[in-house]
Amino acid sequence: MLKRHEVEVLLKAGHSQAEVARLTEVGLRSVQRLAKEVPVVHVDDAAERKQRRIGRPNVVENFRKQVATILEQEPDLPSLEILRRVRETGYEGGKTALYGLVASIRPQTSKPLVRFEGLPGEFSQHDFGQVDAKFLDGSIKRVHFFASRLKYSRYIRVSLVEDEKVESLVRTLAQHLQDWGGRPLLCVFDRPKTIAVEWEKNGKVTKWNSVFACATLEIGIGVELCWPYQPRQKGSVENLVGFVKSSFFKVRKFYDEEDLRQQLVEWHHEVNEERPCRANGIIPAARLAEEAPRLRPLKVRPEELALRIPIYVGPTGTVLYEGHAYSMPPEAISMPATLYLYADRVRIVAGRYKAEHPRKFVPQESSWLAEHRAALVASVSGKRGKRYLKRQQLLELGEPAIRYLTELVHRRPRGWWVDVDRLHNLLQSHGPEVLGEAMEEGLNEQRFDVSFVEEFLQGKLNFSEEVST
Repeated sequence: MLKRHEVEVLLKAGHSQAEVARLTEVGLRSVQRLAKEVPVVHVDDAAERKQRRIGRPNVVENFRKQVATILEQEPDLPSLEILRRVRETGYEGGKTALYGLVASIRPQTSKPLVRFEGLPGEFSQHDFGQVDAKFLDGSIKRVHFFASRLKYSRYIRVSLVEDEKVESLVRTLAQHLQDWGGRPLLCVFDRPKTIAVEWEKNGKVTKWNSVFACATLEIGIGVELCWPYQPRQKGSVENLVGFVKSSFFKVRKFYDEEDLRQQLVEWHHEVNEERPCRANGIIPAARLAEEAPRLRPLKVRPEELALRIPIYVGPTGTVLYEGHAYSMPPEAISMPATLYLYADRVRIVAGRYKAEHPRKFVPQESSWLAEHRAALVASVSGKRGKRYLKRQQLLELGEPAIRYLTELVHRRPRGWWVDVDRLHNLLQSHGPEVLGEAMEEGLNEQRFDVSFVEEFLQGKLNFSEEVST
């Protein structure tokens, strides 16, 4: 319509029709036709096309009356069934066109927006978020965070996390509840995929993440799920992640990640202790004092929270979790077990057999208890089997052990087992860390005899005794 108006203006200005066609890049015959039409009074192109019936004839429009009759009798009839009935009467068009016609005719029912305003100690909302944080040196890093907010007081806690897995969720959730002073009746989550495995179309969970489910029992919280993109279920805290992004990440500048963490501490004080909440005009800390008596203590402290992981004891007498092997008594081989995962340690229970190890984080790092090594060697029959098992246990100390034993075997191919026996005894008496350090020193000094390793360990032992004295 604006192009028609442009033609009209140029004609009224005295330009010839040929000049107007050249200036507007419109065909001469079209300019001649437009010169005879009424002036332009609106710029609604869609309405004009509809009025002029421009375009290919719509096949589905011939069946509008039939579809309207069907919907008048059965308003909730599925579109697929309507398509089947219309095709029986001669409709040969596509289903998309018919579905669009059905949607335009079907009576629409508007649902009222319900605001789920919480009572003191009733609800809290929790969700993961991520943002690309920009630092002043020009670098960009994707930052993951977990946000929590009490529904009544609007008191917020935000923590940076390594990932968005269930362990990060559970441990950060427990810490946030502890910081608030207790747990509300229900914790509402916006991302069911993190904590639910299977669900029906209506959102009802049919299979929970077992780790999350057990953790909720340990903490003692009730869980309610709000499905994504359904704001009517969430009320005034729908955009918690968006609030954190817009009021912190997008309005502040950071030198580096450490500066980001420090500013996050300051931001917590600002939004919780100083700034009135936009929803109610009250500072969240003031309302938290009113809400706190309704919060219940956690059943377990965050540092004592253990995630339960179902596992099996492998044929090597170890339990493998996240690439780390943890030893068990050889009698527990092939038994189902439960790994209790703490933040700094693991506890494994397989029937009447139990073991506790420091948690490992370095890739491929394993943890063996000395008594498990000895029991596993004792359970192997034959000298040859015992020797190779001892050697394998030494090789698991890492790259320095592999290089050191390689030198021993190639230098004494018919007597290396004697060295392995002595090194294994040192492993049992001094532990893997110290023995690994001694082997690395032997590599540096090019000393490939066990006597050097024994002298090094004795020197470390004497030094420790002198320091303690």
